Amino acid sequence: MRTQVGIVGAGPAGLLLSHLLHLQGIESAIFEDRSREAIEETVRAGVLEQGTVDMLNETGVGDRMRREGTVHHGIALRFRGGDHRIAMTELTGKSIMLYAQHEVIKDLVKARLHAGGPILFQVSDVAVHGLETDRPSICFTKDGRRQEAVCDFIAGCDGFHGVCRPSIPAGALTEYARVYPFGWLGILAQVHRLSEELIYTLHERGFALVSTRSPDLQRLYFQCDPEDDLALWPDERIWAEFRLRLASTENWQLHEGPITQKSIIGMRSFVVEPMRHGRLFLAGDAAHIVPPTGAKGLNLAVADVRVLSRAIGAYYAVGRTDLLDQYSEVCLRRVWMAQRFSWRMTSMLHRFPHDDAFHLRLQLAELDETTTSRAAATSLAENYVGLPFGDASPSPFYERR
Repeated sequence: MRTQVGIVGAGPAGLLLSHLLHLQGIESAIFEDRSREAIEETVRAGVLEQGTVDMLNETGVGDRMRREGTVHHGIALRFRGGDHRIAMTELTGKSIMLYAQHEVIKDLVKARLHAGGPILFQVSDVAVHGLETDRPSICFTKDGRRQEAVCDFIAGCDGFHGVCRPSIPAGALTEYARVYPFGWLGILAQVHRLSEELIYTLHERGFALVSTRSPDLQRLYFQCDPEDDLALWPDERIWAEFRLRLASTENWQLHEGPITQKSIIGMRSFVVEPMRHGRLFLAGDAAHIVPPTGAKGLNLAVADVRVLSRAIGAYYAVGRTDLLDQYSEVCLRRVWMAQRFSWRMTSMLHRFPHDDAFHLRLQLAELDETTTSRAAATSLAENYVGLPFGDASPSPFYERR
């Protein structure tokens, strides 16, 4: 098998990269170890930055997002029982879109298959070879037969636990990591919409978040021990905790109802430098992880593949290699800005073990400043709606087809 760009992983990064390359007339093939049903049915929340929304629209895969997604123009910070709105659109001229990650995946899979783009689902024993040569390859097993795909470039879009990053020789990468001493217990609940905008809450018992999925299906989270056993969290105990943490002095009510899904996720920060080795380019979660407080994970993946697709496009269009050489540096500038913002949101809103009353007062003081200073509110809003992509290339090498 021969293709110009071999892409390992059919998550948002891999699928969007393949789509962007297709718009430039560049061949790619995607290799995914799960089934199509599995990647489309893995429920993940999604807060899309303005730039992500614009890119999906500009490249022809935003129709369903525009119909079914929900545009939000602000968020609320709740502390001391009161809500304080950050008016993102007023402060920045931009907004965000609530549209779940697995819905983005559905749209991208449909677009790639409609265009005849090869996505090989349920492959196993994937391995990458020849990364320092001009003909790297992806070896895999499909339908019981061992096969090889020879490529010009390989994109490692296979997530934090994928095979691509560990295939880079020891000593070639530097890893920066932080594991947080708490996780999120998240639920989907069949209740009426609780708020028109997301509510981020600081409470002495810990963080809580009110989000939404649809008018009658809501997603809520609260901070917990990452090692907690879900069996110890029956529905009534969950709702009791939300009642405590979301208590409001204003005209707001917590509607309770059947919980259809619950899970506990750990939280970590992770960055690998550089994001390239030879002809292998890492993108998305394969290169970096952010805690979900800042809603940056999916958006960073989009930013990565935007830069990478333009660099590959320049290579095939005019033989330029400088944009490929700059890929890691360009992406990492935005990655570290997102890490800083995610850390700010996480540390401002979560209770850490051994925090005392003094630290809580500092958190409240930071929230006070954020919600009373236009400059501080603007800084938060600018980061939340999305910083500029910061491409090395000022204009795209593709035209919509």
